[in-house]
Amino acid sequence: MTFSSLTRFCYFGLFIISCSSNPDVDFLIQNGIIYDGSGNMPYRGTIAIKDDKIFYVGPPKFFTANKIVNATDKAVSPGFINMLSWGVETLIEDGKSQSDIRQGVTLEVFGEGMSWGPLNQELKRNILKNQGDIKYDINWKTLGEYLQFLEDKGISTNVASFIGATTLRINAVGYENRKPSDSELEIMKNLVHQGMKEGALGIGSSLIYAPAFYSSTEELIEICKIAAQYDGMYISHLRSEGNKILESVDELLSISDKSGIRAEIYHLKLSGKNNWDKLDRVIQKIDSARAKGLKISTDMYTYIAGATGLDASMPPWVQEGGLDMWIERLKNPKIRERVIKEMKTDTDKWENLMRAAKSSDNLILVGFKNDSLKYLTGKTLTEVSKIKGKSPEETAIDLVIQDGSRVGTVYFLMDEENVKRQIKLPYMSFGSDAGTMSPEGVFLKNSTHPRAFGNFARLLGKYVRDEKLISLQEAVHRLTGLPASNLKLKKRGYLKKGFYADVVVFNPKTINDFATFENPMQYAKGVNHVWVNGTHVLNNGNHTGAFGGKFVKGPGYKK
Repeated sequence: MTFSSLTRFCYFGLFIISCSSNPDVDFLIQNGIIYDGSGNMPYRGTIAIKDDKIFYVGPPKFFTANKIVNATDKAVSPGFINMLSWGVETLIEDGKSQSDIRQGVTLEVFGEGMSWGPLNQELKRNILKNQGDIKYDINWKTLGEYLQFLEDKGISTNVASFIGATTLRINAVGYENRKPSDSELEIMKNLVHQGMKEGALGIGSSLIYAPAFYSSTEELIEICKIAAQYDGMYISHLRSEGNKILESVDELLSISDKSGIRAEIYHLKLSGKNNWDKLDRVIQKIDSARAKGLKISTDMYTYIAGATGLDASMPPWVQEGGLDMWIERLKNPKIRERVIKEMKTDTDKWENLMRAAKSSDNLILVGFKNDSLKYLTGKTLTEVSKIKGKSPEETAIDLVIQDGSRVGTVYFLMDEENVKRQIKLPYMSFGSDAGTMSPEGVFLKNSTHPRAFGNFARLLGKYVRDEKLISLQEAVHRLTGLPASNLKLKKRGYLKKGFYADVVVFNPKTINDFATFENPMQYAKGVNHVWVNGTHVLNNGNHTGAFGGKFVKGPGYKK
């Protein structure tokens, strides 16, 4: 007889006794060490799950149950919140969310600049045209319709999203580098009203990329004023994470102050060795703003490399008008010559990640759309440049033209000591900035960043257990209660009676990430059980195939 047996038994003290045919609860988790998401000291206790809610949490207590899990020597916590997920397409392909579920993630949060709604016809056409290996129809228009589509299709994790500021701009202005007219700004504001009422979390921006780069601070303040009316949040990939990071932090603080909105910095980092020593001043700015009453928070991933595209190594002016016009300009010899010169020049006018990485040795190419180029996956830009017999800058331009895409790229940019210091910040939560996938099928046609498979396990294993940067209860709080509170989520993020049963059982002694930059598609280990809205999704480390995920609404949701 095992504790995971489907036969109905009850566990009390050292005894196992038969249950009645009408059990009190669906699942009983016994003998675990409960980390309730508050950051308070853990305790040994019992959690009972009935339907989609937590029926009981507290000291050991007797219940009859359909299924009993013995969590002796295991941690029991709320499900983890991925503050920056790019599962928008990967969950359409495979709703099981294996790479995240196996780390204890129960909520994927989308919306860094781009969101999969609201979509006008131009946006729909561009998304369909630029699809890579994952193909799908678009039968939705609004953000709420997209998120409901995922729930109806079947997903193992919960999903939520910010409204992309880039998406709003394209709806109203297109891809042009200009200020929106009054009527265009009004369109953007109306779309924010609609999205917030549907359940969006707020506004998400990504300001190093065209066309978001063309947005002024004033434009962002105006749309954030609308989101603030619904108690939403502004969350931003800053205009610069390198040479002008201090000014970019000031911009976020100004947007928060002038619009009255809570704000968070996406994946806080100092890009480029010349900027690593600015972390003290960044922290001082955030701490000072918080002391004055602004509600400012941050999130991060636990690696020294980021991942984006080769567009982050080319000036925004050449990208005006969208992907097709960008590629056409790159084919023009005079424009190409100018772009190469700017790619080789240090600047604070735009974010040049190739310069920040110092060498093309520090750029790994991980995502191609064109099958004929996929043989280059996993190679550095230096290696590909030697194959092509051209400079790294010329090679990058050729790859964008040949692939018809931005080309997914890993950039080594950050300092390990800064990563450790950031983990200690009390207002820091965590996000993978990656899709959620499995090492099979269509996902094997490209590579990825190891953060997709290891970000959360790496925090709990390497940085909490092994390096003891923060306590386990503090880490759990920053993965659960802190982001849930920041996002104003109802009945999420804590182990409390009546809250949704997003629950994780993991082994603090064995949880580890195994994904590497050379072989990123390796599952983390150490998570034993995961429930999402009371549905048992991970059982003894194995995915059950169940889809318990829901569309989680933000604070402005109106039926």
